[in-house]
Amino acid sequence: MNMKKAILIISLLFLGATGFAQNKNARASIEVDGVCGMCKERIEKAAIQAKGVKSATWNVDTHQLKLIFNEGRTDLGTIQQSIADSGHDTESIRAKDEVYNEIDGCCKYRDPQVVEDHKDGGH
Repeated sequence: MNMKKAILIISLLFLGATGFAQNKNARASIEVDGVCGMCKERIEKAAIQAKGVKSATWNVDTHQLKLIFNEGRTDLGTIQQSIADSGHDTESIRAKDEVYNEIDGCCKYRDPQVVEDHKDGGH
């Protein structure tokens, strides 16, 4: 093997190893539907259950879930699926109706009356 080929192969191996480095503290914010403190607990717990999620904080007023996660262990799709599996719609995945129907009555964020009731600080 000539020297140019050896240098090229070594360079490609080095680029391959560093070019795909995963961010261990990736940050993202996604929208998740919910209406109250009980929703907040459920959403955050579901996000944390996705392996690799280090932090999950959902804001009741803005519906934004701020995440810190290890990209080498999970991705936003997996995290959103975990949240949808808990009964909450995310910006990309809608919770199955049968799962949504199991959440507490005060958490029925798809019901306009429940949403309206929470606007005055209820629950």
